Amino acid sequence: MEEEKKDSVVEKEDGITYGQVEVPTNERTIEKADELYTAENIQVLQGLEPVRKRPGMYIGTTASAGLHHLVWEIVDNAIDEALAGYCTKINVIINKDESITVTDNGRGIPVDIVHDSGLSGVETAFTILHAGGKFGSGGGYKVSGGLHGVGASVVNALSSWCEVEVAKEGGLYRTRFENGGNIVEHLERIGDVSNEEHGTKVTFKPDPTIFTETTHYQYETIKNHLRQMAFLNGGVEISITDSRVEPNLQESFLYNGGIREYVSFINSGKNAINPDVIYCQGAEQVTLVGGEELRIYAEIAMQWTDYYTTDGIYSFCNNISTKEGGTHVEGFNLALNRTLNDYARKMKLLSEKDPNLTTDDCREGLTCVISAKHPNPQYEGQTKTKLGNSEVRKIVSSIVGTQLMQYLMEHPVAGKAIIEKAKLAARGRIAAQKARETARKDALGISSLPGKLADCSSRDPEKCELYIVEGNSAGGSAKNGRDRETQAVLPLRGKILNVEKAREEHIFKNVEIGNMIQAIGGGIRENFDATKIRYHKIVIMTDADVDGDHIRILLLTFFYRFMRPLIEGGYVYIAQPPLYKVDYKGSAYYAYNDLELEKLKRALQLKDGHPVQRYKGLGEMNPEQLWETTMNPEVRKMIRITVDDAAQAEKIFSDLMGEDVLPRKQFISENARFAENLDI
Repeated sequence: MEEEKKDSVVEKEDGITYGQVEVPTNERTIEKADELYTAENIQVLQGLEPVRKRPGMYIGTTASAGLHHLVWEIVDNAIDEALAGYCTKINVIINKDESITVTDNGRGIPVDIVHDSGLSGVETAFTILHAGGKFGSGGGYKVSGGLHGVGASVVNALSSWCEVEVAKEGGLYRTRFENGGNIVEHLERIGDVSNEEHGTKVTFKPDPTIFTETTHYQYETIKNHLRQMAFLNGGVEISITDSRVEPNLQESFLYNGGIREYVSFINSGKNAINPDVIYCQGAEQVTLVGGEELRIYAEIAMQWTDYYTTDGIYSFCNNISTKEGGTHVEGFNLALNRTLNDYARKMKLLSEKDPNLTTDDCREGLTCVISAKHPNPQYEGQTKTKLGNSEVRKIVSSIVGTQLMQYLMEHPVAGKAIIEKAKLAARGRIAAQKARETARKDALGISSLPGKLADCSSRDPEKCELYIVEGNSAGGSAKNGRDRETQAVLPLRGKILNVEKAREEHIFKNVEIGNMIQAIGGGIRENFDATKIRYHKIVIMTDADVDGDHIRILLLTFFYRFMRPLIEGGYVYIAQPPLYKVDYKGSAYYAYNDLELEKLKRALQLKDGHPVQRYKGLGEMNPEQLWETTMNPEVRKMIRITVDDAAQAEKIFSDLMGEDVLPRKQFISENARFAENLDI
């Protein structure tokens, strides 16, 4: 979750804040460049200058996500050594000064001189873009997550300083870079090690002039990423240490079962339909059109539960998360649909008059991890979120089709339970379709928008905001205190349905959920279209108490399950109303937490016993107070909701909102010490 303070900001890029500005009619004249355009105007950025000039092109953002991306780049290099078969241990340390140390026991970066650069292999990899050992058959890796040879050099470019130590062939070598990748100590041999010692140690300190928003690393974010890498690379031990706290936080992950254990981890707390995690794996040698021969490997682990979701597919290629799927997922879907229908017909679990199960029927309640290894992966777009290699589709389809059918034939009890689950999903799909059609007809018969919605006058989604407010009282204050041009208000009556426990046909009969679907306008589930949403800020505004927290969680669960692109696109926010109000010498002062209240008391030099109003609900604020504290873009505070790891989010939602009580008890016992301001 990211905290957003002033909303007059439109966009942040490369540490520069861009605000909303009026564009004059003669803008082209004003911006017209000099008529003289010669070779003198051509600027050549040397070395790592392009990275520092446009860091967003290489790490996406200079906010917290980009800061953590630096860690992923160095860890990925160590993981590539594991993929190559040489690394078994990786250790990540968050040092006290917020620098990061990543150590692996791989082969060690080459220390001899690279002919093309005249520098050692270490210095070349860390100072020259597009230099590395991952460029096809002549490289040092058959399979790797890195494609362009920019990872290490980008991290170096965006660091105040960076040190690299390499243990290789009996020697220990070190080099140091400062101020964006400048070599201050060339690689030199600083000692001897045994021939059995080998590996690389990288320590870097992010440059605060680049990462102006934050240079603070989140332990949980790094831990979750490393745990995922350990699942995807069975047998590799990955540990994390946080040296900023005493005693140090330290955890280690080693999963010999690989992605099978990943599926079990995601499904912990759910009731499994098939007790065993089904595992399929295989490799195939393919010859491409140009004659290139490649060996492509894929492994798939799957298990059905009694949940109703169809979005439990997590796909990867060379350990890169392919959030948008791609040909490996397409191949899996084809095989899944074909195999379950063939099995159901063969075992007489579907009658001749029954229609075939759809892919969504087959996927309901399914948790599946698909991991492909490809020597030359092609992704659609620079973000590596969708695999495009057509040859992978047939390979995955063949592997899953053969081995899933074998499992079903050998485990008839589990096979029957899986088919019954899919048949139940088909009945639910038909009922939900009827419920949707009824809801649509009702909506068209009354109004295209819910009657409780106080809409804004603007029709520009980028400017429009929807406040989903708890209760009619707070809704009334919000309606009267808002900016009517850009801010819409939709009051909720009580708590919405917990969609984690309900079937779809019941969800669509819920009035409050129906109102939100109509108001937002983008549709739901696989038909959701973010380009059609009516507001680019969906703001959840609830009371600062236990009931308000519960309503927020119910809403976030609904958005995650039915409108996930809203969260992934950064459109969902949580309003931060103040907890306290202090009247002093004719002026009102607000504090958003206990710490701010204490600072306010000291700043105003208040005497003990000075009256302080604690807001128990939004309804206690009049429209003017609600505007000036919570809705005014110039001063308000909001938290933007993001999802970094879909599998981790899946587990949290199912643990906290699902049927099983045990995971909630465990979560409470582990996190109770962090609870503050309990309203009991």
